[in-house]
Amino acid sequence: MVATPSGSSDVVTGLPRTQQLPPVSGPRVAPPPVPTSAPSARAGEPLPSLAELLNRPVNPNLSTQVMTSTVPMASTDAVRVALLVPLSGPAANVGQAMLNAAQLALFEFADDRFELLPHDTRGTPDGAYEAVQIAIGDGARLIIGPLLAGSVAAIGPTARAANVPVISFSSDRSVAGNGVYVMGFLPSAETQRVIQFTAQRGHTRFGLLAPDNLYGSTVLSAMQQAAAAAGVEITRARLYDANAEDFTEVVREISDFDARKAELERQIAEFKGRDDEISKKTLERLEQLQTVGDLPFDALIVADAGKRLQQVAALLPFFDVDPAVVQILGTGQWDIAGLGAEPALIGAWYAAPDPAARAQFVSKYEATYGTAPPRLATLAYDAGALAAVLGAGDAGPDYSVGTLTAPSGYWGRDGIFRLRPDGTTQRGLAVLEITRHTSKVIDPAPQTFQPAIN
Repeated sequence: MVATPSGSSDVVTGLPRTQQLPPVSGPRVAPPPVPTSAPSARAGEPLPSLAELLNRPVNPNLSTQVMTSTVPMASTDAVRVALLVPLSGPAANVGQAMLNAAQLALFEFADDRFELLPHDTRGTPDGAYEAVQIAIGDGARLIIGPLLAGSVAAIGPTARAANVPVISFSSDRSVAGNGVYVMGFLPSAETQRVIQFTAQRGHTRFGLLAPDNLYGSTVLSAMQQAAAAAGVEITRARLYDANAEDFTEVVREISDFDARKAELERQIAEFKGRDDEISKKTLERLEQLQTVGDLPFDALIVADAGKRLQQVAALLPFFDVDPAVVQILGTGQWDIAGLGAEPALIGAWYAAPDPAARAQFVSKYEATYGTAPPRLATLAYDAGALAAVLGAGDAGPDYSVGTLTAPSGYWGRDGIFRLRPDGTTQRGLAVLEITRHTSKVIDPAPQTFQPAIN
């Protein structure tokens, strides 16, 4: 379980040492499902199967209908925590993986008083609203989830009215605060980390390519703050239509390609009229180039993922943005395998949790469930472990603001993290470089937090 290591304080920060989730023990077989008459489970006992959860009566057409709970009355010493995730609908595969991950945490860290109550949000605000009503009615002391920001917003007022804290998996800080925490990976923190690192290595002029949506505007705002703090400039920023299929013009524009191409043609025409040897050699060199002149930036953040990222990255060399000259940067959306297949991204940097911190979790999950977990599964594991440990105190569960937001934080499967009083989560992030087959850490994540400034 999460435990404070022996020793009183951290010599660097003077704070209590970060509480650590210790390495999990050897592979364990996934627990069998319990009968349908018992949809909750104590630690050490099986949890309900996904099929049982999905067979619970739900009317998706009536947003005000409250599902009837079948959870037995809690014993006097029971510590009930609700897990709200989409177990049906488009995000059901992620929701099921989060339930799996929470089960791993439960069977590793909880005592026999702990009960996990899984609820299907169906991936909708209405489903989340119904689920939170049942969870609170069943005596949940803490709510883990939901996954999506709209669902978090839907349960917030009910949870606050009942004085039940929420540790959600969203990365949208607009739904955080007043007892609701967002545990997801914040693009603002990732952006600030990679800019700080890049500035320390001598880059002074930053550009941005990002979709014209909430994510893109969040990255731009974070860039502005980070640039001011690091004493560097944002010299060019372009936000493009996230629904576009062709990004040629935006890459052409941000790279000043037409002006640089015109300058090359002017110089070629000038040297063509000369017969001296130096001019001939200069002309020969110019004719090998696409453009001349400096780019507007020496580091460029491409804040996107998936197909759009691949398309934008492939256009950079075409418009003479040479990754050997311009440092290409990204955010935590790049924290997936396979980006090195795009040559323009080899050598690019991005900020994310150190992958070594979650490697043991991935191995444990694969051994137990026979498949690799999605990237977000660690959030459910860490939240479940935190809930189990804070619920196991001799004086009873302690989910108070002071305990949840302990300044020393916790060590989870994505490295150190701490919940902040404003509802956001601060993480220790590494900087990674993309190689042809994987990513490697080039600047390690911190192992302790500096004193919080709140």
